[in-house]
Amino acid sequence: MNQSSKDSSEPAAAATAPAVDLRRLYPVILSGGSGTRLWPLSRELYPKQLLPLVGEDSLLQQTARRVADPARFAAPLVICNDEHRFIIAEQLRRSATEPLAILLEPVGRNTAPAAAAAALTLLADDADAVMLVLPSDHVIPDAAAFLACVDAAAAAAAAGALVTFGVTPNGPETGYGYIRAGAPLADGPCRRVDAFVEKPDRATAERYVADGGYFWNSGMFVFPAARYLAELERHHPDMVAGCRAAVEAAAADLDFRRLDVERFSAVPADSIDYAVMEKTEDAAMVPADFRWSDLGSWSAMWEVEDKDAAGNVLIGDVETDDVRNSYIRAGDKLVTALGVDDLVIVATDDAVFVARRDRSQDVKALVRKLKDADRAEAVSHTTVYRPWGSYQTIDAGDRFQVKRIVVNPGAKLSLQKHFHRAEHWVVVNGTAKVTRGDDTLLLQENESTYIPLGTFHRLENPGKVPLHLIEVQSGAYLGEDD
Repeated sequence: MNQSSKDSSEPAAAATAPAVDLRRLYPVILSGGSGTRLWPLSRELYPKQLLPLVGEDSLLQQTARRVADPARFAAPLVICNDEHRFIIAEQLRRSATEPLAILLEPVGRNTAPAAAAAALTLLADDADAVMLVLPSDHVIPDAAAFLACVDAAAAAAAAGALVTFGVTPNGPETGYGYIRAGAPLADGPCRRVDAFVEKPDRATAERYVADGGYFWNSGMFVFPAARYLAELERHHPDMVAGCRAAVEAAAADLDFRRLDVERFSAVPADSIDYAVMEKTEDAAMVPADFRWSDLGSWSAMWEVEDKDAAGNVLIGDVETDDVRNSYIRAGDKLVTALGVDDLVIVATDDAVFVARRDRSQDVKALVRKLKDADRAEAVSHTTVYRPWGSYQTIDAGDRFQVKRIVVNPGAKLSLQKHFHRAEHWVVVNGTAKVTRGDDTLLLQENESTYIPLGTFHRLENPGKVPLHLIEVQSGAYLGEDD
C-alpha cells in the first residue's frame, strides 16, 4: 500500500461510541483469488480458501463458522468467482451455513468493488446495515479474541469510523503491509490510523516491530454500508456508479445472484485500502492481539502447523531421515526425503513442488510460466467438482479416457448425448439409476452398462450414500464440450 499520513491533531471520527446492535452486523465473506501462492495444492479452479489446509474444514467453512452466532451476526453474504459457485454453495451447506446471498463476480475487480456490491445489496433491505468484511482464507485459532475485536470495531463503526483490524506482529514479517497506529479513540481500544505502509524490507520490519506502534494490515474491516459507499463515491464515483448498475441489473440463477457481466467488467479494479482507507479521514484500527495468518506462502503454512522435534511439518505418507525445519506434504503417493534442511516439498497426484522454505513465496513466477505454456496443472486439479459431485481423470490416451465419477446422494447429471464418443459405466459403490434412450436401468455394485454414441442418457444417484463408478470413454473426440 502507498503510505498515507494524517494529522494526528484532527479530531477522531469515533469520539464516542453508542451501543451497537450486533444483530445488524452483516458478515461479508470475500472468496475470490486465483490460488497461486500455495500451488500445487491450491489452483485457479480450486483455490486455497476451499481447501482443508489447517484442520478438517476448509478455510471458507472456518470463516463462516467464525461468524455463525445468530445473536451477534446476520446470515453471511458471500462474494465469489463464478467458477467456484457450486463448490462454495456445497461447502456452506455442509457447514450448516445458510447464506443471505451468494453474489457472483463475472470478473475479478479486487476488494473495493466487491465490498461496494455487497453494500448496495445489503442497503436494499437494511438502511442501517453494518458490514464485517472478511477474506475467506484467514486462520484465526482464538475465536473469543476475534469476537472481542469485532465488538470493539462495531462500536467504533457505529459512530462513523471505518475500522480495520491491525494484527499485533510477532516478528519482522516482510510479506505483510503495516499500519502505523495513532492516538486512541475516546472510548474502547480502537486507535486512529496515522499511515498505511507498504511491505517493508527485513531491516525496516525489524524497526517496526521494535517501535511497537506498527501492526500488520489484516484486510479485515468493519464499517456502515452507507458510510463506506459515501466515502468510496467521494473518491471513485465511477466505481460506485458501475457497481450500482451491476447490482441493479443482477440476475437470479438458482441460489445465486449474478452481477451483470458488462457493467461489472467496466468497473475499475482497486482494493479497499487504496480506494478508501488511505484516503478517508475517519480510518480507525482495532488492535488484534491474536494468532492470525493469511497463509500467503508455504513458509506461512510451516509457521502455523505443529512441528516434530526436528522442526518438521509432515503431512500424509511421508518418510524422512536427517531432515530438519522442512514442510513436506504428500498426496496419494509416498514422499521420502534424506539429509535436507529448510525445504518445502508438496506433492499432488499430478505435480511436485520443491523449494527452499525462504523462497516458497516465489512459486507465483513458476505458475506464471506454466500458464504461459498452457499447462493444465496451473489451473485445475485432476479432480473437477460439479454441482452433482466430481470426476477425476485417471488415465487417457489415443481415443480413450478413464474417469472416476462420484455422484452425491439424490443428485443427477443433465440429460445429454455425445456425437463423438461412447461410454462404458461400471458401478464400484452405491446405486446408479441410468436413463439410456427409452430404457431406465438400476445398477448395483459390480454391475455395468454401455452408452452407445449418439444415445440420450442420464446418470442419477437415488441412494443415500455417494455413488462411485468408473467411466471408460472411447471415440474420436473426448472433450467435455461434446
